[in-house]
Amino acid sequence: MKRYTILVRRWWTVALALVLLVMTSGTVGASTVPVPSLTGGTTGARVVYFTPVVIVIAVVYCLERRLPSVESTAVVPVHRLDQGAVTLTAVLAQGAGLFVGLDVARNIILLLALALLTRRLANEATAAMAGLLFLILNLMLGRVYDADGHTTHTWWALALYPAASMTAWVISVVLFVLALKLSAVRRPAW
Repeated sequence: MKRYTILVRRWWTVALALVLLVMTSGTVGASTVPVPSLTGGTTGARVVYFTPVVIVIAVVYCLERRLPSVESTAVVPVHRLDQGAVTLTAVLAQGAGLFVGLDVARNIILLLALALLTRRLANEATAAMAGLLFLILNLMLGRVYDADGHTTHTWWALALYPAASMTAWVISVVLFVLALKLSAVRRPAW
């Protein structure tokens, strides 16, 4: 199974994606990208805000690669290996969060949960893009002005919460655990 995870599933690409995340955040992460806002005008978002999508795409790529004949006859259930690899990715993302920001690490967990749920309901391509769509929707619809005229976030825009927000962390981790459990449940063969 070790050879299967390296050659077929290619879980090593997630490690490369984590290195790319850290390098991108260190070099151009502070640059801003203009994003239109539906609440008025154009706002900017740092490039580092979008970097969790790289990790999600790498994980979905690995989950998509499969050999059904090998998986059906394997002694070790492959879905357990996948769950372990996704969990390890989340743990390594927390380590990378020390370099790129803990809000980015939290968003990786949040987007992985969203990708696992979307993959369960739709397919891998939709799962890979759901995270990017979620981040853009957070920027376009999730920013509001408070009573002082400062930009803040709405209650549902978890990706915009500050890194110190325990509420956002708890919700992200709970969603990740639920998505991991749901992804392990076998689909009925219709």
